[in-house]
Amino acid sequence: MSILTIVKHPDSRLVKECETVTDFSGSLHALLDNMYDTMVESDGVGIAAPQVGVCKKIAIVDLDDDEGTIEMINPTVTFKDGKDTDVEGCLSFPGIYGEVERVNVVTVKAQDRHGEWFELEAEGYLSRAIQHEVDHLSGVLFTSKITRYVTEEELEGYGEE
Repeated sequence: MSILTIVKHPDSRLVKECETVTDFSGSLHALLDNMYDTMVESDGVGIAAPQVGVCKKIAIVDLDDDEGTIEMINPTVTFKDGKDTDVEGCLSFPGIYGEVERVNVVTVKAQDRHGEWFELEAEGYLSRAIQHEVDHLSGVLFTSKITRYVTEEELEGYGEE
């Protein structure tokens, strides 16, 4: 396992449409393991392959909760409901935070590391994290959705109201 270098904005790899994964061999498993280690080392709750320079439809979300680590290969959001606004940050945009409106509930269909399809319904913060990472796979950055930037000082008190 190794820690990968996180691609930072304005790197053009962050705004490319990613390729569908067709090879579910050991190299994919190693990439997933290294992405996970990189995400944890960087204090993230999600990471997408383009953030480590790989233009493939691969994303991981782990909120350190009962859901555990969710590996999504070739994910598509098949259902959306509700609206929610909250603060987001991104490993590729260090020190930048902003309020982003997203849907509150999503169903995502994806493949696991072995190529098996699964479906997952998520709401709240998990839904937000999944949408953020799936956006990366289409070259959509959270900064394009920010309705209000939030300073680091504001962030420290955010959610304590």
